[in-house]
Amino acid sequence: MRNLTLLTDFYELTMMYGYFRQGKTDQIATFDLFFRPFDESNFCIAAGLEQAIEYIENLHFSPDDIDYLRSTGAFDEDFLNFLRDFRFTGSIRAMPEGTVVFPYEPLMIVTAPVCQAQLVEAALLNIVNFQTLIATKARRICYAAAPAGVLEFGLRRAQAPDASVYGARAAVIGGCSSTSNVLCAQMFGLPPKGTHAHSWVMSFDTELQAFMAYADTYPDGCLLLVDTYDTLGSGVPNAIKVFDYLKSNGHKPLGIRLDSGDLAYLSKQARAMLDAAGHSDCKIFASSDIDEYVLQSLKQQGARIDIYGVGTRLITSNNTPSLGGVYKLASLNVNGREYPKMKISDNPVKMTNPGIKTVYRLFDRDTDKAIADVIALADERIDDSQPLTITHPLERWKTKQVSNFYARQLYVDAVKDGKRVYRQTDVYALQRYCSSQLDGFWDEYKRLTNPHDYKVDLSDGLYALKQHLILQEREQTAK
Repeated sequence: MRNLTLLTDFYELTMMYGYFRQGKTDQIATFDLFFRPFDESNFCIAAGLEQAIEYIENLHFSPDDIDYLRSTGAFDEDFLNFLRDFRFTGSIRAMPEGTVVFPYEPLMIVTAPVCQAQLVEAALLNIVNFQTLIATKARRICYAAAPAGVLEFGLRRAQAPDASVYGARAAVIGGCSSTSNVLCAQMFGLPPKGTHAHSWVMSFDTELQAFMAYADTYPDGCLLLVDTYDTLGSGVPNAIKVFDYLKSNGHKPLGIRLDSGDLAYLSKQARAMLDAAGHSDCKIFASSDIDEYVLQSLKQQGARIDIYGVGTRLITSNNTPSLGGVYKLASLNVNGREYPKMKISDNPVKMTNPGIKTVYRLFDRDTDKAIADVIALADERIDDSQPLTITHPLERWKTKQVSNFYARQLYVDAVKDGKRVYRQTDVYALQRYCSSQLDGFWDEYKRLTNPHDYKVDLSDGLYALKQHLILQEREQTAK
């Protein structure tokens, strides 16, 4: 990964300068990176950790960077000299990519000298917000498509090259079987997928000539796009002629692709035509502005589609094009003493949880299904040998006692003392991990519309600390 040190908001640098001038560079800060509730999904699929670690590993100010910052006139030479030897020396705890995560649960916990922890805010949010958003959208689309498979086709509609590459990677983590993006496939060891476009068909005198030429080129991987002219009148009949030819020569055609029109109707008609012609083993692929809601409708209509190619509405997460991820100070260590910090607001959504934390997920011992999550202070331990009362974080009269459960912490050490300590496996291993995580939840929590509310509790210790800081702030304001 290239050096992205200046991929930051300018105020991160001005705050760094302020910390430097105030003699606070040795103070250790802990920040939480989390997302607030949003309409489209009640949970997300964590993604972006690998690129976040690569960013941290490459963090340094080059001579050109320092010359540029000098040109802004905002910093003195002492501070610019301080930046010459700048490196990240802190630690990051994070949820592994593919983890199911809920609002307010930190995806990352960054602990470092305050200048370092402050600088990385914008870039970490940029990396994690986007990839988590796309992995989550892919999960929803793949959930709606099942048992049909989904290919990621978003390259040409992504907002930029990096978005297309890392978005495709995140989509595979979320459940897509592969991608059409060759650069992404090369970078992350994925099989690139794709056949031909309408332009291939239009470049020949007839549709049948185009199909036959493609079959001669790829006799054992022949997938024909049949909607250039007349899907049922010529496209499917010509494909059947080519498939007859291939089979007579000992080859096995893959199938057809539909990219326009009434996909439900066309797929049912095409399926009947292929079956009647002895090609029941040929698959039907479909693309054309598909998302999870279109997929639900297609299934309700009995569409006969085996694999979907999903592009625009996946790579842009069209219904929710941004994730409300934030990066908030949770604790400050001054001379060895920890001071919990929290943002207090009249809007409960904007209030944060103070202190250095961890997240426990509680599982039923009989079913291995998740019961609830508990956001706790890092030094708190959950005794899963005893019944536990969980409480709504705001409406404290809502309680539930759970028993016969086991508790699992969700974090791994990603960076320690500025060095990577976490090595991820390949993208398909992350996809399998994501699938296993999703298997740990009842379907009621995973449905696309009106999902059952999953319980995310604050531990008694964290709740008490939060109330103490709120009361303390009110008392100080009243003076």
